[in-house]
Amino acid sequence: MTTDLKFVRNIGIAAHVDAGKTTLTERILFYTGANHRIGEVHDATAHMDYLPEEKEHGITITTAVTRCPWNDHLIQVVDTPGHVDFTIEVERSMRVLDGAVIVMDGVRGVEPQTETVWRQANKVSIPRVIFINKMDKPGADFEQAMETVRDRLKGNPVPVCYPLEDCSIINLVDETHITFSGDKGETVTIGEIPAEYEELVMEQREIMVMMAAEQDEELEELVLMEEPYTNEQVWAALAKGTLEGTIQPTFGGSALKNWGVQTLLDGVLKILPDPLSRPASPAKRLDGSETLVEMTDDGSLVALAFKIQMWDGRRHVFARIYRGVLEEKQQVRVAGKKQVERVARVFDIDANSKRKVAKAHAGQIVLLSGLKHVTTGDTICATNGEEVLLESIEAKEPVLGLAIEADSSKDEEKMLEAIAKICEEDPTVKFEEDEETGQRILRGMGELHLQILFERMNREFNLKLRSGKPRVTVRETIRNTGNADETIERTIIAGGKDMHLKARCVATAKPTERGAGCNHKVAPTVLPEGSSLSATQMEAVVAGVEDSMMGGPIAGAPLVDVEVTLDLVETFDKDSTPQALRIAAAQAVRRAIRNGGGSKMQPLMKIEVVVPGEYVGSVLGDLQSKQAVIYDQVPSMDSISLLGECPLESLLGYTTTLRSMTKGRGSFTMEFARFDAM
Repeated sequence: MTTDLKFVRNIGIAAHVDAGKTTLTERILFYTGANHRIGEVHDATAHMDYLPEEKEHGITITTAVTRCPWNDHLIQVVDTPGHVDFTIEVERSMRVLDGAVIVMDGVRGVEPQTETVWRQANKVSIPRVIFINKMDKPGADFEQAMETVRDRLKGNPVPVCYPLEDCSIINLVDETHITFSGDKGETVTIGEIPAEYEELVMEQREIMVMMAAEQDEELEELVLMEEPYTNEQVWAALAKGTLEGTIQPTFGGSALKNWGVQTLLDGVLKILPDPLSRPASPAKRLDGSETLVEMTDDGSLVALAFKIQMWDGRRHVFARIYRGVLEEKQQVRVAGKKQVERVARVFDIDANSKRKVAKAHAGQIVLLSGLKHVTTGDTICATNGEEVLLESIEAKEPVLGLAIEADSSKDEEKMLEAIAKICEEDPTVKFEEDEETGQRILRGMGELHLQILFERMNREFNLKLRSGKPRVTVRETIRNTGNADETIERTIIAGGKDMHLKARCVATAKPTERGAGCNHKVAPTVLPEGSSLSATQMEAVVAGVEDSMMGGPIAGAPLVDVEVTLDLVETFDKDSTPQALRIAAAQAVRRAIRNGGGSKMQPLMKIEVVVPGEYVGSVLGDLQSKQAVIYDQVPSMDSISLLGECPLESLLGYTTTLRSMTKGRGSFTMEFARFDAM
């Protein structure tokens, strides 16, 4: 394997569910020689979909990593799930990539999960190219698909490899006509552009050149002055604009029909950056000061753990190395946690197989064993180097819960162990015990997510579980500003003696905008005038404020979108112990929140419902009865896409309802938008 980072590409393939990204990945593996046969999703032979649940459901559930050679380069490919329930897999994969291929359906263009992965790529500034797939389908339109990118993603797609109806490709940069032949499209023939396509090529090439020229001043001057320029200059300008995020070079074809994949691979090498071309990664020292981590073998080790997975029954860590070299048996430090561990083994990864290596270099994505305390988002550093913290990985809160119990009491402990391992692997899974009912609640991102978890526990741990009906996760907030002035005065027995407690606190609670979270300000005026709180007393006051913000005023559900301010603290000599102050602060904040008027919130989902035209009326009526708000209707071929928002509670089991209403022809997707009062 090459260790020269100039010849390495770390790319992810992301898309809406069923856009064809796994099919594309399988072709990439075949054409690069990494796999000697083409696996297919529809017959459960896909190399990258190796879990039994993936084969059964025909979808990608977990991120899979593989490596393949192409034109003297090494491409590390990360295939990510398309279903919204497994969006954490995309989130944490994007965090460690240098570039991404966004796959779209040539008929549908941008779909809801396309928007999600686009936002995830924007969040970490990932350069990306677009592959418009399924161009063999009736109604596929390359230019219209690019238009949906402009409209819905506010992107800037640039046509580079234009697909033709005869399953060939026009390379607009090199001005060549490319055909694919052989049983599996493995024979690529490059020729001159046929006369009937010259006008099309002239028009599309002009668009492409002008957009490329906007990325490079030298090329722009040559184009405007009508001076000669080279194809290499155009490729360089496209690469520059892609790295800066101002354009997204766009390719077309059909992975299933073995058409256009090789041209995409060539484009990946020419356009997407190597690890050295990416900006240095921002990090923080333990004292809070900022620094940068350069991608190089030189310097002390810095790596990011982005995924935990049980592999062969043992705990393994997926990590991206940002600086230094990592060797097997090496001791490492978990930054900020005062933990030193030893890396037992280092592995290269190929889907569900691994190969032991002696060391790994900067830029690589590897699998590590032996690390017991590292969790998703942790930074791994050398024991003899500076500790720095790379930007961590945030997981979304689960929105759906199930009450579960083991089929037999003897399996209770086994169930708890299994769930603990799954929660460690997947940060979007939460497990809790309801204090009021004693029920054990497993929470996830949706019905499919929970179903897969059940199937895994049955297969991997031989567990039979019973469950109740799905319950939507709720949050609480307040409607208005609430104030409270609380004085506590009581006598308690401590150490066999009476202890008198007295303290006063004044607090304000006010609602904030949706998505702002929950925060507090503790900088109170202190009475008597001229007095102050000791460090211990201040810690007690803060603890009291935080205690009272654990649950809402109605049912004790987590509190969101509220700002609490502790305005005043009055002390009474020795009676105002830390305990007294903690109680007074908690009571004042709790009363202020209650006076603000509680309001329950539930998950609001962004939805897209695709139905044949003749069923639009009945489906719209049904959605409105479910409190859905439809804000757009987009025609596409013989169907209509209904775009809107709807409470999650109304959508439980909706897939079955929709199929019944449309005789199996309708489909729908959803993703979490926000918690909102209903």
